[in-house]
Amino acid sequence: MKITIVAGTRPNFIKVAAIIKEAERRIMMGQSWFKIRFVHTGQHYDTKLSEAIFKDLQLPDPDINLMAGSGTHAEQTAGIMIKFEKELQKNRPDLVMVFGDVNSTMACAITAKKLQIPVAHVESGLRSRDMSMPEEINRILTDSITDLHFTTSESASANLLKEGKSPETVFFVGNTMIDTLKVNIDKMNPKRGYSSNPYLLLTLHRASNVDDTAILRQIILNISSAAFPWKIIFPIHPRLKSDFSDAELPANLQIMQAQSYLDFLMLLLNCKGVITDSGGISEECTMLNKPCISLRNTTERPETIEMGTNVLSDGSQASLSALIDRMKNENWKQTKIPRLWDGNAANRIWDILYTIHAKSGF
Repeated sequence: MKITIVAGTRPNFIKVAAIIKEAERRIMMGQSWFKIRFVHTGQHYDTKLSEAIFKDLQLPDPDINLMAGSGTHAEQTAGIMIKFEKELQKNRPDLVMVFGDVNSTMACAITAKKLQIPVAHVESGLRSRDMSMPEEINRILTDSITDLHFTTSESASANLLKEGKSPETVFFVGNTMIDTLKVNIDKMNPKRGYSSNPYLLLTLHRASNVDDTAILRQIILNISSAAFPWKIIFPIHPRLKSDFSDAELPANLQIMQAQSYLDFLMLLLNCKGVITDSGGISEECTMLNKPCISLRNTTERPETIEMGTNVLSDGSQASLSALIDRMKNENWKQTKIPRLWDGNAANRIWDILYTIHAKSGF
């Protein structure tokens, strides 16, 4: 069974790492029923977002980097599809495995299906119901043509069944990003922590928060004012570097370059709370029992609110002041770990693939 594993962004490498590590373990045990080919689309190409994470996660070099680069959504998606089609024509697999909700996910799923190659989607079934989010469009389009759906939660599985997916194609397996998190927590060196003084950790990347510079700056001012005198640590996404000058930064805001996976994990472990618009980080906060404010009106990961530490905020001064005060006073809800977030999601996925291979022979 030839499986092409596709990723192109930092969050997806974290998910892919667990799949590849489990594949390597099985190969060491003598399993030879599968062969993997690892394709990097090149959607993220900044050193901190791509090359450094390969080192942190001990990922093997990809078999090919499509070097898609940046551009508008249409330009990037089209560029990936053109290059991935050539890759599949030259190295045709039995299955293409995609992850998450980025442009690479949708582009490669569509390209594979047009070549009559089955698609497996890891992290399938997540829904925010917010069609203004490019990620939601990517999720829906990818799942509409996916053959094997691997879900992180029972609610994601329920979404797919409501959309008419056959129960035989939907598999609740857990969260491969949590697999990677659990493995790497053990590597943390306390001396790598940022500071013994209390601080909040901020990340922003979604278009609704960062594309309009006026909106972005107002969010920053609201957070900094509510958190004062606590410091705000802001590892900045490369696309935002040009939006700030030192002269206009609030006194308690410290901008950092984009961090490697392990360095960011250390910041996350040592902070008093997180303010983010990342769904993946809200999952990590749930796993780590870390207070989390999501600067969004909806989430595709409801378990982070229902069971975890995540709370939604519209980013207003009133909302942030109230929530950050709760963080400061340690008046935050406690997490319950969602079912199957136990570090064994990748193992379950490979078991399912083996069963399918044994029954079908492909």
